[in-house]
Amino acid sequence: MFHLRFESVVPLPAPTVWQWVTSLEGIAAEMWPYFRMTAPKNVKSIADVTVVPGERLFRSRIYLFGFLPFGYDDMTLVEYREGNGFVEESPMSSMKLWRHQRDIEATETGTRITDQLTFEPRRAAKFVGWFMQRVFRHRHSVIERTLDGASKWSQKHAAADD
Repeated sequence: MFHLRFESVVPLPAPTVWQWVTSLEGIAAEMWPYFRMTAPKNVKSIADVTVVPGERLFRSRIYLFGFLPFGYDDMTLVEYREGNGFVEESPMSSMKLWRHQRDIEATETGTRITDQLTFEPRRAAKFVGWFMQRVFRHRHSVIERTLDGASKWSQKHAAADD
């Protein structure tokens, strides 16, 4: 069983950050090049689905490095706090247990994004633990680069929030 925690603070308002972290564009950017996940064609963000805590939103196929079929993720949120965070406990082909809590919190200088993971791989536990730590460090570096206030994405979306 692994427990990991990651935190980033970005200089954008919480609604802009929420828009990024719940969009498929944001999720895909955070996970690339390690993973690619599928979603139904009509789903562009969590806002496009009805969240019923504990019920599967959809099945996502997972591709390692974008092209190697790796398994599935039955995307399931057990807690959903619009604008503030969620807890995902998705059944996955590669994990005995997967729990991902993401919290969004306004700060004096922007927004804090915190990820807390608890997971138990089905195989190669030490390697998977190391790999997931690397993936989430990468995710947070993407968050920091994309939501730094100077990127084209953050400028476009922060202006839309005004």
